[in-house]
Amino acid sequence: MPTGDLPGWKQVFREDFNQGDVPIGGFPGPAYAAKWSAGYVDGTPDTAGQRGAKSGYYPSKVLSVKNGMLDWYLHTENGVSMGAAPTPKIPNSSTNPHRANSLLYGRFSVRFKADPLRGFKTAWLLWPDSGIWPRDGELDFPEGDLSTKFYGAVHKMGNDPYATDIFYSDTTFTQWHVATMEWSPGKVEFFLDGRSLGAGTSRTPNIAMHYILQTEACLFGCPKPDTAGHVYLDWIAIWKRV
Repeated sequence: MPTGDLPGWKQVFREDFNQGDVPIGGFPGPAYAAKWSAGYVDGTPDTAGQRGAKSGYYPSKVLSVKNGMLDWYLHTENGVSMGAAPTPKIPNSSTNPHRANSLLYGRFSVRFKADPLRGFKTAWLLWPDSGIWPRDGELDFPEGDLSTKFYGAVHKMGNDPYATDIFYSDTTFTQWHVATMEWSPGKVEFFLDGRSLGAGTSRTPNIAMHYILQTEACLFGCPKPDTAGHVYLDWIAIWKRV
């Protein structure tokens, strides 16, 4: 896990899940409560669920910490596909008392891998504190169905929900990778294992956004009932722009 400041960036958060195991249903628990929220409460519809699918966020049935990793156990119960969207608590990140995970510009780096679960996806993202989309944009990395290659996406500010710059990795989830997103004024650049995939420079977000490790059912062709497996986060590090 990278530790310390970088040129132009001050480190404000890091986690390598070395404070002990937490069983499913217990995250964040006493060991991680100061730095983490389990995110949306059980039964909150995920993106597909908001469009009528039987899917949602169920951290009590999905999240655990084992062997120094945050573990999502993605599966289906009683016909409902279950994911989770935990969020880090970034110290002094926002003047908004209701947001403990937002920044205006930042660098977000994660080491992760996942089982190739068709019908489940990640969209580890920055979402505008305003909640107004597409006007205020969105940033995602890594994003993609767990059975396919993942990518970075810049959803541009404006009124067109399809105005998006996408940067493909040509890489799947099944091996360990480090994905880094650098969001600075007028530019969002995506790095995979230290190599740039490209940068969006048109109508990039310029307001405070909050970070969510959104892991959920896909929008179309969602998981078959017997699809089950894991997403693993080995470490996460976050910097703010200085």
